[in-house]
Amino acid sequence: MDADGLRVERHGPVGWLVFDRPSVGNAMDAAMMAALPGAWADLDADPAVRAIVVTGAGRAFQTGLDVAQLSRDPGALREMSRRTRRADLRLTAWHCGVGTPVVTAVNGVCAGGGLHFVADSDIAIASDRASFLDPHVSVGQVSAFETIGLARRASFTAVARMALTGAHERVGAAEALRLGWVSEVVPAAGLRAAAQRLGELLARNDPAAVAATKRALWDALERGLSEARGIDR
Repeated sequence: MDADGLRVERHGPVGWLVFDRPSVGNAMDAAMMAALPGAWADLDADPAVRAIVVTGAGRAFQTGLDVAQLSRDPGALREMSRRTRRADLRLTAWHCGVGTPVVTAVNGVCAGGGLHFVADSDIAIASDRASFLDPHVSVGQVSAFETIGLARRASFTAVARMALTGAHERVGAAEALRLGWVSEVVPAAGLRAAAQRLGELLARNDPAAVAATKRALWDALERGLSEARGIDR
């Protein structure tokens, strides 16, 4: 494990960004949050990397902020609070303006801030052991950025239920597939191979066309349908 809790790998044309703090559910501490923008930038700038997979080590995918660690680091906690208030997050590929296509491979529990990485990925797949929940309201916090992003792309009602039930309900992998949060569910033992295979499929295509298509699709989520298609009504 790297000191910042992230592991960056390259396997052929596929770059991997692995959360590697399994003893705490891969929760994000100050070091990991500080390292994420640079890790995304390095992979995005590498011409040999044509797709990026983000996943977790161990039984969890990503469980949001490591509140215990941040409570021991007042400076980091203040900085995270400031960034949250200003919507100046720098965690995901979308936050960091990554042009390379990103596959999120949810290997286990995806909770709270971990939902950012599903909402902001281009393609998400999951292990049959994956589960999704948003405990914010159960600890007196507002659920906002992660669930807004997820609701924008798929199934508002289900996202609202997850956000409002908090820690008391989980969405399983099969249900996430039905809702369109993920595009594929595979046996846990085959998740990494499936993600690598998907990344290699993306890498076969013209990189400029892939990047332009990615921009157009995300732009369509930001704007109205006619405006996104360049139609003047």
